[in-house]
Amino acid sequence: KSFFYLSRVWAWTVLLLSGFIPKTTWLQKPDRDGIYIICANHTSMIDIMMTLALFPNCFLFIGKKELAKFPLFGYFYKSRKTVFDRAAVKIDEGYGLCIFPEGGVPDTDVVLAPFKTGAFRLAVNKQITIIPVSFLDNKKHLPFDFTKGGPGVLRAVVHPFIEPKGAEEHEVEILMEKCREAILSGF
Repeated sequence: KSFFYLSRVWAWTVLLLSGFIPKTTWLQKPDRDGIYIICANHTSMIDIMMTLALFPNCFLFIGKKELAKFPLFGYFYKSRKTVFDRAAVKIDEGYGLCIFPEGGVPDTDVVLAPFKTGAFRLAVNKQITIIPVSFLDNKKHLPFDFTKGGPGVLRAVVHPFIEPKGAEEHEVEILMEKCREAILSGF
């Protein structure tokens, strides 16, 4: 948890020194001590910093195993053999999660790629609230093409939370569709 709070300071420092100003529209605010699964569209390298800056709730990122190749990220992802099993244990220990449900950053012309089911299956299994988030400007200001972009306001919309209504298998698809609709509504 100490590392999480240091990460938030790091995120704010990176954002502000890079000339980015987060501006958030809160349609619902989380309880500071609540446990949630944050699901945001993944558009840019700045998404992680934005998520850390926005939410004071202690949470962990669930990332792709490919991140194990990179310094710093590799330390955290290298030993993740069964990521979602370990994520479930972390929820039981009182940590929330952030999962980018697209499973990666989509091509520049794609607004929102198809979702993978992992976040929603975990929400159903653990009966955890999902917080949908739309990042509206991250791709424009910090795309993966380093010759484009620049400083500016990074708008985010935190949508009304989505609660699992049961533990049945079809609830996974229902949550996934509700989250997708919420994120798209931000655009």
